[in-house]
Amino acid sequence: MGIQQPPTVKWGRTLIDFLGLRKSIVALLSMVILVGLGEKMAERFLPLYLVALGGGVLSIGLLNGLDNLLSAFYAYPGGYASDRLGYKRALFLFNLIAMFGYLIVIIFPYWQAVIIGAVFFLSWTAISLPATMDMVSTVLPRNKRTMGVSMNSLVRRIPMAVGPLIGGAMIGLFGEEVGVRLAFVAALILAGVSLVLQQLLIEDQGPAPAKPGSNPLRDLALLNPDLRRLLTSDILVRFCEQIPYAFVVIWCVSTNGISAFEFGILTAIEMTTAILIYIPVAYLADKSTKKPFVVATFVFFTLFPLILLFSRSFWPMVAAFIVRGLKEFGEPTRKALIMDLAAEGKKATTFGIYYLLRDTVVSVAAFGGAFLWAVSPTTNFLVAFGFGLIGTVYFALFGKDLN
Repeated sequence: MGIQQPPTVKWGRTLIDFLGLRKSIVALLSMVILVGLGEKMAERFLPLYLVALGGGVLSIGLLNGLDNLLSAFYAYPGGYASDRLGYKRALFLFNLIAMFGYLIVIIFPYWQAVIIGAVFFLSWTAISLPATMDMVSTVLPRNKRTMGVSMNSLVRRIPMAVGPLIGGAMIGLFGEEVGVRLAFVAALILAGVSLVLQQLLIEDQGPAPAKPGSNPLRDLALLNPDLRRLLTSDILVRFCEQIPYAFVVIWCVSTNGISAFEFGILTAIEMTTAILIYIPVAYLADKSTKKPFVVATFVFFTLFPLILLFSRSFWPMVAAFIVRGLKEFGEPTRKALIMDLAAEGKKATTFGIYYLLRDTVVSVAAFGGAFLWAVSPTTNFLVAFGFGLIGTVYFALFGKDLN
């Protein structure tokens, strides 16, 4: 007879298998926490740092615009590098790029240096996302991919919540200039620790050479008809999100008079809702087809501006922000569906070109939302709802899934 394992060991192994926590995935999640913690400690307070260094309002606008553009443009080269080098080498490279950006900001206390450094560290998430998705789809079987993506999304919210608290404490203790620079020193150290962990724990699958002369125009062909339908609906739904995005806080605080603290509570409710649904939804999505979950998340995206329009006090806004949290219902599922529909051997590049196209087009909505708000908040919210409705119906009718 073999030695029986204690129930706690069996339960632990079952849980690990259920969550898809392979060694490489654990290393990836550790990297997300460490790099994300450093990033959110420092990056969240960059506007304060720019003003303290004499940059003024225009430097803040430049930083914000840079963030949006880099998020769009870094996705494709991130995916290409992952397919060319392999995800382990690509993640190593992306970490070094972020660390170089941190060093620039630490060494040179000038607002111009902050802008230059931001080019290297600001969009670490965008450039590394295709490699992350490639790794999840390679390491985990198809029936665990949504769980893998969901765990990544869930863990990302830990540094988003904790990082600003630590960064704010540093500013409180040392002042804006010294506090933010110390936050960047901490970010550099955490990224270095992440670098060591990922090299020790992530299994090396080796590079998968891309075709010579690969470029975005040629790689558009990687978007097969099913992916194009998903992309079209995704763009329309993201218009629904981005048109009112910058004005949600103005509507809640300035227009309807809730306090900044109450708005913080609303944000916490949104995050908590998202965290609570990730794992159960991932389990269900991996057991069935993905399309219904993507349709559901598009529905929640679409409903949020409409519900918010009729929310004029705190408690109705609570309902609106629960709906906003529920928009994460099928977000990991949508990313997993992109990887399922992408061609083998070019998954990261396909993911990158998808996000390059989506985020470039959707960036128009951020500017258009201001003009619609100038007409009236009602116009802004209703136009956003209209885009979401069209995108949701289009995908429900024509979107495809793998059996």
